[in-house]
Amino acid sequence: MTVRKNQSALTADEKRRFVAALMELKRSGRYDEFVTTHNAFIVSDTDDGERTGHRSPSFLPWHRRFLLEFERALQSVDASVALPYWDWTVDRSPRASLWASDFLGGTGRERDGRVPDGPFAASAGNWPINVRVDGRTFLRRSLGSGGRPLPTAAEVESVLSMSTYDMAPWNSASDGFRNHLEGWRGVNLHNRVHVWVGGHMATGASPNDPVFWLHHAYVDKLWAEWQRRHPGSGYLPVAGTPNVIDLEETMRPWHDTSPADLLDHTAHYTFDA
Repeated sequence: MTVRKNQSALTADEKRRFVAALMELKRSGRYDEFVTTHNAFIVSDTDDGERTGHRSPSFLPWHRRFLLEFERALQSVDASVALPYWDWTVDRSPRASLWASDFLGGTGRERDGRVPDGPFAASAGNWPINVRVDGRTFLRRSLGSGGRPLPTAAEVESVLSMSTYDMAPWNSASDGFRNHLEGWRGVNLHNRVHVWVGGHMATGASPNDPVFWLHHAYVDKLWAEWQRRHPGSGYLPVAGTPNVIDLEETMRPWHDTSPADLLDHTAHYTFDA
């Protein structure tokens, strides 16, 4: 069984293997396929039209499947690798260990956002940005962007306490757990982290930055925690809702997965705590 660990608990060997698997997916072209998929859904998901990956109830199951696909790709390179998660309520500083040069590298240069250190720095030559939002071919970050700090444990707790998964109008204006976690309402958890990292993470091509996977692994962990706390509160909507994915409706781009198929993560992986 795959166990997803807090990135702060990874051994030096686990970090090395994770980075090496990322590099192999990048070299083979498979990594950029994930970036392309994510960017396409960011563009097509709208509040007033069809929406699947974002601004919608299926934000959480869609990304759960997306991460599962990526984790399986990593494991096809190295079976020992699992996605780590980044608990941004604890590791809140640009000086946190995940930004060290032996793992993800740090923030970008002030003038252009270019990450100068770590395995994904352009100078290392192993991480060209091929799915671009502009002409720049290097990984960009600006840790601490957006004028707001990373979410706190108290803010996370306030969202986990919400007992309703989602509600009409089933978009970025909705109340309920999903939208407060996604970040269009209230204290803003998931979206705020993307903005705080800045650079590529603040764009639709956010998976260009490997921290995307650690961030979303933690968002997925929060959904699992919410499910544990509210066993009587299931995925909504159940049926007959235009433009969004109902409980047993298939999610694009896959042809074999509905939200109902992804409610129990323990069929695929567990968390270390």
